[in-house]
Amino acid sequence: MKEKNNLSPVERIKTSSDGLRGTLKESLHDQITGAIREDDQSLIKFHGMYQQDDRDRREERSAKKLEWLYSFMIRLRLPGGLITPEQWLGIHHVAGEHSTGVIKITTRQTVQLHGILKSHIKPTIQAFNTLNLDSIAACGDVNRNVMCSAHPGQSAIHEQVFAFADKISTLALPKTRAYYEIWLDEEQIADRKEEDPLYQDRYLPRKFKIAIAIPPNNDVDVFTNDIGLIAVVENNELKGFNIAAGGGLSATHGNAATYPRLASMLGFVDTEEKVLKAVYEIMTIQRDNGNRADRKLARLKYTIDRMGVDGLKEELEKRCGFKLEPARPYTFATRKDQYGWQQNHAGNWFYTVFVENGRVLDEEQLPLKTALYEIAQTGKANFRFTGNQNVILSDVRDEDKPLVDELLEKFGIAGHTERAGALRKNAMACVAFNTCPLALAEAQRYLPSLISKIEPLLEKYNLQEEEITLRMTGCPNGCGRSPAAEIGLIGTAYGEYNLHIGGDRIGERLNTKYKDSQNEEQLLQTLDELFHTYVNERKDSENFGDFAYQKWIQGK
Repeated sequence: MKEKNNLSPVERIKTSSDGLRGTLKESLHDQITGAIREDDQSLIKFHGMYQQDDRDRREERSAKKLEWLYSFMIRLRLPGGLITPEQWLGIHHVAGEHSTGVIKITTRQTVQLHGILKSHIKPTIQAFNTLNLDSIAACGDVNRNVMCSAHPGQSAIHEQVFAFADKISTLALPKTRAYYEIWLDEEQIADRKEEDPLYQDRYLPRKFKIAIAIPPNNDVDVFTNDIGLIAVVENNELKGFNIAAGGGLSATHGNAATYPRLASMLGFVDTEEKVLKAVYEIMTIQRDNGNRADRKLARLKYTIDRMGVDGLKEELEKRCGFKLEPARPYTFATRKDQYGWQQNHAGNWFYTVFVENGRVLDEEQLPLKTALYEIAQTGKANFRFTGNQNVILSDVRDEDKPLVDELLEKFGIAGHTERAGALRKNAMACVAFNTCPLALAEAQRYLPSLISKIEPLLEKYNLQEEEITLRMTGCPNGCGRSPAAEIGLIGTAYGEYNLHIGGDRIGERLNTKYKDSQNEEQLLQTLDELFHTYVNERKDSENFGDFAYQKWIQGK
């Protein structure tokens, strides 16, 4: 009862927002500032965007007594990460007209644009709408973009499993028409009641993430999600899904009550109706039992740890009206993207392009943005985004493959993908500076150069072909999934990172902090020492994460 009477400020903003409308219209019309009103900064997340500012220019502008250079990031809702070539062309133009021009592929299989000025938000949303794209619920205290294993060549029934991403996304959409009224000028009907049985007027206590994995590849990091669905496939027939719940990677430096957690297995369900019902009711349990007083402790992982896994499962079965079966056997063997050309059972071709940290732009030696634009212009390939921030040119017919291949060669994309080392291809970084307000250190702007300094160490020990996963985040919020890597670098201050080691290669074990606040020189020295020991003491075919866990984590 104390918790209910001590709601966080965001809870009060949500319940008094008139269905997420707040004063957003008034904020947009205020030309005195590039920002929006404080309460609206919470509400705008539910519409798929964040208010940010250029942190590189804060000091300069403050010295001149100027307002910070505010802008907005808009993220699309793309269940499973699939768009048509026509939609990619549209995104390309929207990025050029309204944002920094960089198209950012996220770790949740969607794209986001940065640097959108307040006066450009509405034209951007309207342009997306003409492409049948939206940003509804891409951020905020709701279910966010639903992920699904990306590569169709992975399974003959990929399309059947992939369809669940859209079904779940539709199931969990907010019922308010605020998005359509504010951004698309839909007329508001004064006496219309907006009943929302799932979210009510308070929505969820915190963000909610769902992913669907198709073994043997855990490319979506399924256990890092609030709900993880693992497809059980036997003889190319979908039997149902194992359901896990309670994953989440965010933490707060110095706050021991916060921690990363992998999802706990609950059981198996065998029909679409049961899958959707179980997903829905897990969300209602979180809605009714999540911590609404302290947002740092508001994710489902904390709710489960309070209730207990058995307690949650008992409540879930009560709400569902059916029992979960014991989890079915499955095996994850990899957690990576399949680069280059692959062919599926139907004879269609798929080319996975390496996009470092998900940043699609034209650089002097690599005109990636132009290349993808010209490939989209052919209309011969769909675009699928991966959970590892890459793009798959997909569904290419046999007779069209030479044309796509020619463009990949012409712009150097094939060579770029083939030349990138194993560590670089398996690395990820969050956005961090210069736009993320939570960042304590660099990530996507710094990681490429750091890898260039780590690669000579790998060559020194003949480890350049090792598929080691390294991930970097500018803060402990976990957007780049650094706690679920063999080597995790988590920013503590500008130029300093906690070094975590011992995560496994397939995403079933988190890493552990090994050293605090390391600068670049210290990181390289420590990694040199770790690689030296690894090479000299590892067992045959033992990967770095497993060795590190046995040697330095369990061995403490």
